Amino acid sequence: MASYLTLNPFSVDAESTCDQTYGFLPCTTTVLGNLFLILVYGYLMYLAATYLSNGSELLLEILGPGIIGGLFLPILGALPDAMLILVSGLSGTTETAQSQVSVGMGLLAGSTVMLLTVIWGSCILVGKCDIENSIAIDNKDTKGLSLTGSGVSTDIWTSYAARIMAISVIPFLIVQLPQLLNSTSGRHLAVLISLIVSVVLLVSYCLYQVFQPWIQRRKIAYAKHKHVISGLLQHLTNQERLLTVDGEPDEEIIKKLFKTIDQDSDGYLSFSELRALIVGIRFDEIELDKNDAVNKVMKDFDTSHDSRISVDEFWVGVSKWLKEAKRAGNANSDPGHRTMKFLSDFHSRTKEEHALLGAGDQSDEVVEGAENPKWTSLKAGLMLLVGTLIAAAFADPLVDAVDNFSDATSIPTFFISFIALPLATNSSEAVSAIIFASRKKIRTASLTFSELYGAVTMNNILCLSAGRRLTRR
Repeated sequence: MASYLTLNPFSVDAESTCDQTYGFLPCTTTVLGNLFLILVYGYLMYLAATYLSNGSELLLEILGPGIIGGLFLPILGALPDAMLILVSGLSGTTETAQSQVSVGMGLLAGSTVMLLTVIWGSCILVGKCDIENSIAIDNKDTKGLSLTGSGVSTDIWTSYAARIMAISVIPFLIVQLPQLLNSTSGRHLAVLISLIVSVVLLVSYCLYQVFQPWIQRRKIAYAKHKHVISGLLQHLTNQERLLTVDGEPDEEIIKKLFKTIDQDSDGYLSFSELRALIVGIRFDEIELDKNDAVNKVMKDFDTSHDSRISVDEFWVGVSKWLKEAKRAGNANSDPGHRTMKFLSDFHSRTKEEHALLGAGDQSDEVVEGAENPKWTSLKAGLMLLVGTLIAAAFADPLVDAVDNFSDATSIPTFFISFIALPLATNSSEAVSAIIFASRKKIRTASLTFSELYGAVTMNNILCLSAGRRLTRR
């Protein structure tokens, strides 16, 4: 490694020298020189993150969600940060690595703080809508900065993402236990346990991402099923009271309703008769496939499996639904005059579950085929390759520049990397998140915050795994 003498007055020590990274990349001991290098290398890391992000999205167009979306893309998203953390503790001597590892730890902490403060808060500001009945109204923002009248609503999947993010903090807590207990002997053991837990969480999270689409579809189908039940019961109750004064299903009334639905009076409800009933029910403007709704009713009522519902099957099915609605709604309601109350509560609850699950608008989750799969695959591969190479090549020079800037200014490397490096590795994500949130819709807000929570989760488990591995070095 070549050494160079510098006499720049901006240098802390006129006799100090710097080592060129890889033997040819420029280095300096001056404040302005290192600041310039941080900006240049930081931009290159930003470029790497952009290439990796765009390449991942193109690859997703070709292969769709599943293993690629669950295993490959989350890791690629955190690759620049992980690369910086790794090189901060692997280059040079043990003493040099020890002094530079704080660069990686500062980046890790700074990225998480930036995502959950600056970016998160910006998304709240640009994405806020008027709050009515505890739900944000899409594209309606008339209440300014009211703390109670405006805000954002997200679906239930965003809540799950936030919970997973909270779980990802466990390795941090494990490392801190010896510090809290003032134990020096248990520090290495705590680091080892933290490393193992981080790896286990990383694998578990990736597997969760792989199987998540199937879980989501099942939950959405279940929510739609319950909403069909509640809508049909409420529709029938508008015509007749379905419960006796004792709170039990009224067999006479229910069988009377059966006859009104049985248009051809053959003693059975056919698919077409059920469909006519479903079409006449307003499901609070929630888009439900009518044929799918009829199939759900048939599946619950048609115990004889003859593709039609007899009067007895109708009576048993409605009774079962009423009991389910009572359990899910207000079970303590007076059965006589408050039948509509618990059915209304049940209907409102299923509507809310349907909305929280994001079942009303799944159009943006449909993966469309690319026009030219071969070219798109090649382009995606090249972008991923270029992004990976840039991140691998310039992570080490960036860490060296931060370390030299710290020496020149006497500012701890942790604080420099805490502020400067997250701007380089998270700028692309910040811009896209803020733009997406500015659409002022529950759906886009949910996707935006889920993405932010997912990024923090990957920082916590993937990057922490790399950091914990360095402390074992």
